[in-house]
Amino acid sequence: MTVNTDSTRAGRRLPRGRHGLSREQVVRDQRERILRALAETMVQKGYVGTAVADVLRAAGVSRETFYQQFSSKEDCFMSAYEAAVGSLLSGMAQAAASDDDDRSAGAGTHGLVRLDRALGAYLDALAAEPAFARLFLLEIYAAGPAAMERRAASQRQVIDLVGALLQADTDEQRFVAEAFVAATISLVTTRIAANDLDGLRALRGPLIGLAARLSPGG
Repeated sequence: MTVNTDSTRAGRRLPRGRHGLSREQVVRDQRERILRALAETMVQKGYVGTAVADVLRAAGVSRETFYQQFSSKEDCFMSAYEAAVGSLLSGMAQAAASDDDDRSAGAGTHGLVRLDRALGAYLDALAAEPAFARLFLLEIYAAGPAAMERRAASQRQVIDLVGALLQADTDEQRFVAEAFVAATISLVTTRIAANDLDGLRALRGPLIGLAARLSPGG
């Protein structure tokens, strides 16, 4: 999950006065700092316990700057969620498409190879950004009905991707993709809640084994 917030990994803030950055760069830097501050503050306080004032302190921005970018805490949260969804789906699709070197495998095996690469990218991305992973998988439940609707939509996007990788052409195959995604999210969420990043990455082999058994003919 490469959420573009590198500028704040070490708590760096823009210097006052002239810094040689364009207005667009300044705005982008501020936005990225706010999103990371939100995610990292929620690790400690959760969605409900996190106030805009907490985010301002962590990001080192003014209230005016925050409201120039976001209309509310919920708006900021959903912007962070959308960034995470886009990054995860893009990373999974790119990883799956990188296996063109193995065309000798049968269709079913080839699909599992592609799924394995996509799953590896997903797990690695979550482990690399645990604060955003918690936001994506845990805090979303506290963010209200609109957030839950978006979560359901993002889960359908992942199911569509898995279904395409496994060439799910029938209702039965579509259900396999849906069951696989549901199992994956449940197991991943448990590891993220426990901050068990090694256990998170270790899910890759067992989950691909599950997909192989669930697939028709497995």
